[in-house]
Amino acid sequence: MNKIKFFNIILFFISISFIDAKIKLPRLVSDGMVLQRDQPLKIWGYADAGEKVELQFQNKKYKTVADNSGNWTIDLPKMHAGGPFTMTINEVTLKNILIGDVYLCSGQSNMELPMRRVKTLYPEELKNANNRNIRFFTVRQKYNFKEAQNDLDGGSWEETNPQTIQNFSAVAYFFAKEMYQYNKIPVGILHSSLGGSPIQAWMDPNSLKKYPEYLTEAEKWKNDELISKTESSDNKLNNTWYAELDKLDAGIENHWEQFELNDADWKKMNVPGSWEDIEKPFDGSIWFRKEIFLPKGAEKNITFLNLGRIKDADVTYINGKKVGNITYEYPPRWYDIPAGVLKEGKNIIAIRITNGSGKGEFIKDKDYFLQIGSEKIDLKGEWKYKIGGIMNRPVPGQKFIRWQPTGLYNAMINPLIQYPIKAILWYQGESNAAKPKEYEDLLSTMISDWRSKWNRKDLPFFIVQLANFMEIKSQPVESNWAELREQQRKVSQTIPNTGLAVTIDVGEWNDIHPLNKKEVGKRLSLQVEKMLFDKNIKADGPIYESMKLEGNKIILSFKKGTDDFAEVSELKGFAVKGKNGIYKWATAKTEGNKIIVWNDQIQNPIAVRYAWADNPEANLKNKNGLPASPFTTE
Repeated sequence: MNKIKFFNIILFFISISFIDAKIKLPRLVSDGMVLQRDQPLKIWGYADAGEKVELQFQNKKYKTVADNSGNWTIDLPKMHAGGPFTMTINEVTLKNILIGDVYLCSGQSNMELPMRRVKTLYPEELKNANNRNIRFFTVRQKYNFKEAQNDLDGGSWEETNPQTIQNFSAVAYFFAKEMYQYNKIPVGILHSSLGGSPIQAWMDPNSLKKYPEYLTEAEKWKNDELISKTESSDNKLNNTWYAELDKLDAGIENHWEQFELNDADWKKMNVPGSWEDIEKPFDGSIWFRKEIFLPKGAEKNITFLNLGRIKDADVTYINGKKVGNITYEYPPRWYDIPAGVLKEGKNIIAIRITNGSGKGEFIKDKDYFLQIGSEKIDLKGEWKYKIGGIMNRPVPGQKFIRWQPTGLYNAMINPLIQYPIKAILWYQGESNAAKPKEYEDLLSTMISDWRSKWNRKDLPFFIVQLANFMEIKSQPVESNWAELREQQRKVSQTIPNTGLAVTIDVGEWNDIHPLNKKEVGKRLSLQVEKMLFDKNIKADGPIYESMKLEGNKIILSFKKGTDDFAEVSELKGFAVKGKNGIYKWATAKTEGNKIIVWNDQIQNPIAVRYAWADNPEANLKNKNGLPASPFTTE
């Protein structure tokens, strides 16, 4: 081997060694990140054992050496808000760094719900979004039952603009916007949530020691083979059901979506509503058609079709062309119709609906219209329908592995715990409503554990209480949702440095995902502003404290500063319990800063409930319009 060739080989291996020695940074430590102001900071990463690491930031240098496992950490002093800055770590340069306030936003679908899902309510918010000082890092949805991960599999920091905002959590965005307007400090949102997830999925094994059934589940799903077999079996059963239905469905074979179809023999019903109120209940498919007439020029316009919500899945056509489909019941049916689909004169909207279990229906009290420019054509009223196929069994249930205990904590929370944050916002509970009485302990335990993980015993934690949902009941009844709200209230009253954003007046009876996320974000911001910035801010509605018996009346006292009741012609939502254990509706009136509650038929009352229902008719608020939390005196 000649000397030149040998020298080139040596250079090659030296260069390979240099490349291998390059430091690796966690996903969070990247371009565009927001670092927490006024707290000691930590920058960490990975390298070869013994490698020297030098960090340069704001004209200062910090040095360390990677340990035997290749891990390294550099501590930075507290810093004031500002930016953008540049940080250099060995050969890596990070750009566009801000220093501000960082909030972790976590929970289930109402925290996850993106801004694109509220576009009909807040179109200008999406269109005009442009703020480089509000940034999101959205954690990829993933589970891990085997171990707590130290890093994320993906994700990046994103500035707010009309494109990125589409996928931002709506609650988190409106909160961040309020906070930035409040103090003009840059806001960083770590968004880590997953629809349908129960609280135990967000807890680590140690915090679930009191719940052996949850730990057993978590242990079971460490088996990759079991996960693979379960998912394969679920998919096979599911696909078989839908394939059988497709073969049974005469509408698929005969193309009932086509414009030219003769539907003269189809039955008729009014939309919204349920075909199962007319036909006998069944699982399967059903087709709907509606004829509309449009003026000349309609074919040139981009059109918006709003079909409210449908249980369960739909495929929607206009004039024989597919314009959209949704595979499950919760998302709104909002379809943008490209130019050229509609035409002058007669047009046909056709929908194939598949419902695998429960009552199939067009959800009531939703909008159903076709919008062309500024004109809206109401689509409520008479539609034609015909059953496509009827199955002899419901669609097979699925095991949602991603919701099992510890999996989301390991993959979506543990990788964040080295990143300093200002506070945590938590919107979750719907998936724990079946067993509400354990929620106070679960949530309290999780708060304590997360505070320990971030090494901050006083880390502020803010809870969104469940909104009103489902049909209104005419009489006082037991309610799992009311019980879970009570558990959330108790946590906020007993655990220091917690706050409760009450949303009992912003829900929708027919939608578990109410769209008014702007008010939720506003109420969270008031809680944060009061606890962390200005104790004089009014962030709470009336907060119940104690009761006193006087004859057949119960006198309720409320926390000082929250007892400035708004005037109403009649207080609603109060019920009194007699010695027989039965609650009855009560009369209630304000006397100064007290509320007097009674029922003339109950001579010896023992307790009061307020707003104790899935969807209560209740109106106790303060003069700022903030509602009282539902409560019980028991």
